Amino acid sequence: MATRTLPDRKSSGSASARLSPEQLVAAYRTMLLSRRIDDKEVQLKRQNKIFFQISGAGHEAILTAAGMILKPAYDWFYTYYRDRALCLELGVTPAEMLYEAVGAAIDPASGGRQMPSHWGHKAYNIVSASSPTGTQFLQGVGCAEASLRAKLLDISEGFQKDEVVLVSTGEGTTSEGEFWESLNTAANLKLPVVYLVEDNGYAISVPVEVNTAGGSISKLVRSFPNFFIEEIDGCDLLASYDTMQRAVDYSRQRKGPALVHAHVIRPYSHSLSDDETMYRPPVEREADSARDPVTQFPKWLVSEGHTTEDAIKKIQEEVDAIVLAATDDALAQPQPGPETVYYGVYSPDVDPTGEQFDTEDDPQFSGDPTTMVDLLNACMKDEMRRDQKILVFGQDVADVSREEYLGKVKGKGGVFKVTWGLQKEFGGSRVYNSPLAEANIVGRAIGLATRGFKPVVEIQFFDYIWPAYMQLRDELATMRWRSNNSFSAPVVVRTTYGGYIRGAIYHSQTGASIFTHCPGLRVVCPATALDANGLLRTAIRCDDPVLFLEHKHLYRQTYNKSAYPGPNFMIPFGKAKVVREGTDITVVTYGATLQRAITAANAVADSGISVEVIDLRTLSPWDRETVFESVKKNSRVIVGYEDSISWGYGAEIAAAIADECFAWLDAPVRRVASTDTFVGYAPQLEDAILPQVEDFRQAYEEIMKF
Repeated sequence: MATRTLPDRKSSGSASARLSPEQLVAAYRTMLLSRRIDDKEVQLKRQNKIFFQISGAGHEAILTAAGMILKPAYDWFYTYYRDRALCLELGVTPAEMLYEAVGAAIDPASGGRQMPSHWGHKAYNIVSASSPTGTQFLQGVGCAEASLRAKLLDISEGFQKDEVVLVSTGEGTTSEGEFWESLNTAANLKLPVVYLVEDNGYAISVPVEVNTAGGSISKLVRSFPNFFIEEIDGCDLLASYDTMQRAVDYSRQRKGPALVHAHVIRPYSHSLSDDETMYRPPVEREADSARDPVTQFPKWLVSEGHTTEDAIKKIQEEVDAIVLAATDDALAQPQPGPETVYYGVYSPDVDPTGEQFDTEDDPQFSGDPTTMVDLLNACMKDEMRRDQKILVFGQDVADVSREEYLGKVKGKGGVFKVTWGLQKEFGGSRVYNSPLAEANIVGRAIGLATRGFKPVVEIQFFDYIWPAYMQLRDELATMRWRSNNSFSAPVVVRTTYGGYIRGAIYHSQTGASIFTHCPGLRVVCPATALDANGLLRTAIRCDDPVLFLEHKHLYRQTYNKSAYPGPNFMIPFGKAKVVREGTDITVVTYGATLQRAITAANAVADSGISVEVIDLRTLSPWDRETVFESVKKNSRVIVGYEDSISWGYGAEIAAAIADECFAWLDAPVRRVASTDTFVGYAPQLEDAILPQVEDFRQAYEEIMKF
């Protein structure tokens, strides 16, 4: 590894003048406590009393300085796994850290659900951290954006007028694309977010010059506007304190975001699963040791007359006693019981399958029948009038980005016009366009939702949702469960999906099963305008994250129109609808295949085949009771869906029917679905690939032969 030139310590004097000897000694105590807990965890791991360990050693000085300046329960914190000293300074106790290490039920970070050093503490605004590298950036930006939206909307409850958000990271993680997406938005909106890059020179075994062009992330990001950027020796507590003070003050004054690039060391291996001697020579590790803040800072304290050797020794003895007592406490704690496994997968307080969300039997119709597009739009207007904290954003969702054009042009309102007119009524503070970056949309929404906003965001096409999959699967769906219900992010993600529009490969995808496979995420798929209105209202009012699938082909069909059902019309999740009764065959379907199943059922009725068609409406949860009741009555069942037949959503329905209703079946469970290919553009090709009326008709006739 090339030798790195560290920044000058020119700022040390000012911090030394401002900080009292008592504050300096207290800082040393935090640094030492952090190291001793690390060491204790290493010992416990080798004794097989804990199951994972990753160290914050070498990062203590910059983190302690940050914790001295920032305010717990006032500012917000998106951490990474080496931030032990920061969390100690904010108020997390050694015992609480060791509760996490042993997987104790009383662990405040996750209740024993996450690995050690995945920090989280509701009382101090330390938002639940996860393992994927870089997912915290966009969420931190969304959290900072919440303070901006609150100010624009004159919302004060839950917000401080000069709060900041700290987002910390190692230098390796700055290689992730979401880091750059977050910088773009933070700079564009001048958000009060402070990035702390703790650069120890290695991402596991990969040195910084391999990860980062030129070897310096702070040099690369200097072209972003509105940023305060400073590079420091993060092993120097005084320099770290001064720089963090300037960075935090800059953001508190709402001048924009800040980035502090702190050069630190990593005296231990990446984790106990790593052996750094295999890729770092002794000379390099010895050079790190000479900069170790935990050994060097107390020498400075004594040499400057701030304390004595005896006092240092006494602190060391006190810290060792604290860690020993905390260890004994933690090892005695029970682990969470098996009865707790489902707690927090979904909201324990708001049940979107319950009666309070079922007003379907009492619609208050008005006006002429209209399309799914219009009734989705009407629902969002109703809900935005009801709740000031609902925000709508995504690519192209606003009427205009340049608000001076409002009233001069018709307005965009989404490529399908679903959000048309929302910005005109509710303003650009609540309805606005995002960059063309799907992870940016969902990640920011998670941060906003954590602060109490209700983002209803749009991914323009399901086909392009995949850049956001990390945020959806690893962050949005897991937030409540991994934090043991301390944090939640009830975001609604609207997206268009499906074929039958001559959209070819990249405008026809229907991979719902990938998302129904995610615990913690509700998945909804209406087939009619009325259902779309009622289900979207439930999605917005419930307290869980929802993926709301809107089929492009169904947006303006005449057969699924409805009159407006009123501002309190809701359909609970997990409630299917029998749209056609029958006595011979049960068809379970949803989305655009519903009408094809009905048309085919009508076609075979003259030949004496009676088909019952069930529209699931929600895919997770799905209505097992209604489906099983129909199957037990009819004894023959077909599952119809638009996805590829193999590994598709219908496979789960078919398997559940086989498990629960085998004794009532007179024929094998059949599936009608798309071919195991992609969707083609030519009409004849698309027709051959997607399920058609004729496919359902043939399936009805064949299953009746059993």
